[in-house]
Amino acid sequence: MSPIRVLLVDDHELFRAGIRALLGKVSGVEVVGEARTGRDAIHLIESSAPDVVLMDILMPELNGLDASARIAAAFPNVRVIILSMNAAEEYVLQALRAGAAGYLLKNVSPIELELAVKAVARGETFLSSKISKHVMEAYVNRIGGQADSTVQLSLRQREVLQLVAEGSKTKDIAKKLGLSAKTVEMYRMQVMETLNIHDVPGLVRYAIRAGLITADE
Repeated sequence: MSPIRVLLVDDHELFRAGIRALLGKVSGVEVVGEARTGRDAIHLIESSAPDVVLMDILMPELNGLDASARIAAAFPNVRVIILSMNAAEEYVLQALRAGAAGYLLKNVSPIELELAVKAVARGETFLSSKISKHVMEAYVNRIGGQADSTVQLSLRQREVLQLVAEGSKTKDIAKKLGLSAKTVEMYRMQVMETLNIHDVPGLVRYAIRAGLITADE
């Protein structure tokens, strides 16, 4: 039987090294690559063909939630497990809505990490045991219901929002995304109109509340 191929995505090299070491002790699992941003991960999927992606949420340029949504759309056979320090209900719900197959806290035990990887590879959904039962109940009750304002934004709009909130200039965003400066400005205007926020500091505060960046970005 072929091993489960895993891609590690986290902007902290030391954390990736720790997860790689843990998975190296698990039979039937093989780490096939590492990436530090969601954008890098999407490119690596094409060349490394992983079965499972272990994905951090807060990363520069393209966060784990939006990267998960892109992976779910472009690579439906690839299963994403979100890794996070945050057990808040909204984070978990956003991850599941984005198409993630699992959600693990970063202080998870090695055994639970192994269980999660093997479960999602079988096509199951896996939530960390430390995430309370009411989170899953809330997901069941709210799925298909009213989405929050970040969901109202398209993936490209969320991508531009994150880069603006991180302090990137229009020309730099255009270069990163392969767009014209005029198109980037159009996306930024759409974001402001949708969120009813009309200044960059307001967008930064919103991105922090939405979990797209941290307060110390």
